Amino acid sequence: MGSKPAEASPSPQAAAVTSTAKSLTTATSSSVVHPLSTTAFQLLYPAAPSNPDIGGARVRLNGWQQAAVALGSAVGALLDPRRADLIAALGETTGKPAFERVLERMRRSPEGRAVLLERPRVISANVGHAWDLPPNTFGAAYANFMGSRNFSPDDRPPVRFMDTEELAYVAMRAREVHDFWHTLFGLPTNLIGESALKLIEFQQMYLPMCCLSVIGGSARFSPKQRSLFFQHYFPWALRAGMSCTDLMCIYYERHFEEDLDEVRRKWGISPAPPPPLAAKV
Repeated sequence: MGSKPAEASPSPQAAAVTSTAKSLTTATSSSVVHPLSTTAFQLLYPAAPSNPDIGGARVRLNGWQQAAVALGSAVGALLDPRRADLIAALGETTGKPAFERVLERMRRSPEGRAVLLERPRVISANVGHAWDLPPNTFGAAYANFMGSRNFSPDDRPPVRFMDTEELAYVAMRAREVHDFWHTLFGLPTNLIGESALKLIEFQQMYLPMCCLSVIGGSARFSPKQRSLFFQHYFPWALRAGMSCTDLMCIYYERHFEEDLDEVRRKWGISPAPPPPLAAKV
């Protein structure tokens, strides 16, 4: 009697689709960060390599596989907007043309070219010194933003679905500067603040995921939140996104020691105005 033939291993593409499907029911873990000195910060969070790999198992998907990952990620992200891994997968599988346009703009910008050449990473090993900067600086404002929320710069999910290393870096850079933009625009991390920032990100990069996030976020608003968002934050975000410089072409880490108000003026950034007292939620 002959032996049973060995089962074929799944292809990397099938494994990626399966992995994303499984992630719909798997919670992601997160680490924390505190507003400490650089020394204490490094003790609590041992330094990763200063420029680690952008992603591990990146795979090339065919048309139906890409659609399956995009659809599954969209459904999962709508059910649980806190799932950064699903939002990342949605952005990658629907945003390749947008990332290609961002890449071309970065190549035409002197500061953008420096970012592409050096490929800085927004991780604890590279930004921990911000916790020791004077309080008026952009770097200190970023450290306060992260520390006050127990956020870690190392929590971003890896890039998995970009075709080239350069596009993968652009996608990762867009993901990692998100908290810089929160700091510069003075937006909170609640549902209204995230939706307003996604609107600015859409104007900056034209990522379909950003538009879908605004639609999905607004669908979860209470009536009071919806009124506040569309009457107060939505028109401001439209103006702010159009009036500021190309935010993907900035080497933010080189400006950590500059005054926060000065970099805002230099980049044409208008911080979010405080909501009307009667409308606070």
